[in-house]
Amino acid sequence: MTASRGKFRDGVHTADTSDMMRRLVKEELLKFDGKPLFPERRAYTIPFKLSDQEAELYADVTTYVRDEMNRAERFAENDEKRKVNVGFALQILQRRLASSPEAIYQSIRRRREKLEKRLQEERLLQRGQNVAIQRRATDVALSQDEIDDIDDLPEGEVEEVEESIVDQSTAAQTIAELETEILTLKRLEAQARAVRLSGKDTKWTELNTILDHPLMTDENGNRRKLIVFTESRDTLNYLAERISTRLGKLEAIVIIHGGVGREDRRKAVESFTQDKDVLVLVANDAAGEGVNLQRAHLMVNYDLPWNPNKLEQRFGRIHRIGQREVCHLWNLVAHETREGEVYERLLMKLEVERAALKGRVFDVLGRLFEGHQLRDLLVEAIRYGDSPEVKARLEHVIDMTVDRKRIAELLEHGRSSASR
Repeated sequence: MTASRGKFRDGVHTADTSDMMRRLVKEELLKFDGKPLFPERRAYTIPFKLSDQEAELYADVTTYVRDEMNRAERFAENDEKRKVNVGFALQILQRRLASSPEAIYQSIRRRREKLEKRLQEERLLQRGQNVAIQRRATDVALSQDEIDDIDDLPEGEVEEVEESIVDQSTAAQTIAELETEILTLKRLEAQARAVRLSGKDTKWTELNTILDHPLMTDENGNRRKLIVFTESRDTLNYLAERISTRLGKLEAIVIIHGGVGREDRRKAVESFTQDKDVLVLVANDAAGEGVNLQRAHLMVNYDLPWNPNKLEQRFGRIHRIGQREVCHLWNLVAHETREGEVYERLLMKLEVERAALKGRVFDVLGRLFEGHQLRDLLVEAIRYGDSPEVKARLEHVIDMTVDRKRIAELLEHGRSSASR
């Protein structure tokens, strides 16, 4: 990972916690012959800078997301569910903006089309530009608790719910406001299309460079197997096409997402683990839990999830009993974006503690952030990250959360719970 920028709090990195963490984590579990049961884990942060055209799109979409989030606050007094759903829809758009030009283009296009259909319906039902838009019986209206529990659903259901919310949830309260939002979406759609057609995708360029990393081939020059994790299905399909073109072998790629049935998913995993000609698995978090992928020991997080549990689960797909190779993980992050700055700070801190604790930090990653703390930090960065005071406070929260003493306490608690 990248080197630290800025200073950490005094005393954070001085505690000697080795005695507290004996036999607690994967790296310290031993076989009968005294050799480690699990190999070492190494993670690298790959920061990249958006092109001018990409940066302009990022700024404009983020402004749209921020403005609509602020407008949605008006619903707090009389329509809490609507406010929550609009906020969640905008968070999804922001994640897809960070995912790929393909993902944000397709997401904005679908949203614009659905809102145009809604506009036509409202015009038929009502007269006057300032008549309030009523919630329809078919609208998805989830409570905050239901949204918080979405990550616990099967990935296919997560994708379905997210699409329904992002396509229909709007802060517009009148026909005139809906018309204004659609005009904004048309402009953003045109921008995203231009970026998509430009052929300049700096994030893909970084992945393309990783594909040439010396670790990607063995001592005989044969390409090793690689897992690429993303979130958006649009990005997943986009990457599958680009990687297969890059390798010159369509059959070298298999995919797993929430829309892949159980039997096809089993076949994809079997092909990836057993067929020497299948070299890359492109997946979202449908392959993030409960799937043994230890045939590979190389992984890329093309998209960084807003749920830290998913980071832990993804790495766990290759870092398992029976894995004989050092496991390597590359995390791609656009470090000049608002959420990218938060994530880069987090990854930087994790690397400092990983080096000191010999990889053990990965065993408590999902427990370091309580509830939806990381998601809330990222949303705050998007909404208020241009404020130096807010930015400094967010960095302080990250530093306080990824703290060596706290990690040691979590590991000790895990050992105590396991021994009971």
